[in-house]
Amino acid sequence: MHFHIITIFPDIFDSYLNESIIGRAIKSKLISVKFYNPRDYVKDNKNKTGYKPVDDKPYAGGPGMVMKAEPILKAVAKALKTIKSKKVLTINFIPNAEKFTTGLAKNVSKKYTDIILICGRYEGIDARVDKILKTKKISIGDYVLTGGEIPAMILVDCVSRQIPGVLGKYESLEEERVSTSEVYTRPEILKYKNKNYKVPKVLLSGNHKEIEEWKKSKN
Repeated sequence: MHFHIITIFPDIFDSYLNESIIGRAIKSKLISVKFYNPRDYVKDNKNKTGYKPVDDKPYAGGPGMVMKAEPILKAVAKALKTIKSKKVLTINFIPNAEKFTTGLAKNVSKKYTDIILICGRYEGIDARVDKILKTKKISIGDYVLTGGEIPAMILVDCVSRQIPGVLGKYESLEEERVSTSEVYTRPEILKYKNKNYKVPKVLLSGNHKEIEEWKKSKN
């Protein structure tokens, strides 16, 4: 799986992509992540902050600024030039769209080899980007963030988990086995502020059927 991320803040991803399971997956070439900065495709002179402007005032007024279409379209075009496969999905993150789920991640991991992720900022992206690119609009929840970078990280993480070899073995996928968020490890008895907190007896029993039933009861 190849992820192509369109963002004006690529450095935000550094620590996340270089650590743990995702970092190992990249090093093992099970997945790849490339960045394309819309600022690199702006012809205008730098503004007072030293940046090439990728935003402008919205038509009909309103607070904030809107990301311009042309720099994003050019960044996506650059990404498409590097993609050899035709199994490409372009995603734009917006709050009022289809909710991202594990089921959607599974489907995406099977159908596509390349995913282009557009990370919006400010008040959003010029709507013509969605119309021209025929993007799939996705929301990661009923809340608003300052940009699409965190949603992009979530999608990269969740989809990557579905790629064979990323987690080591199929059984590592929680969604493919009976699991619960209530988990324990050693010591068997944890003493904290003069109170003893014990691991449930069923988890120490070795009775797999009873353990599975206990896990189901906790979901």
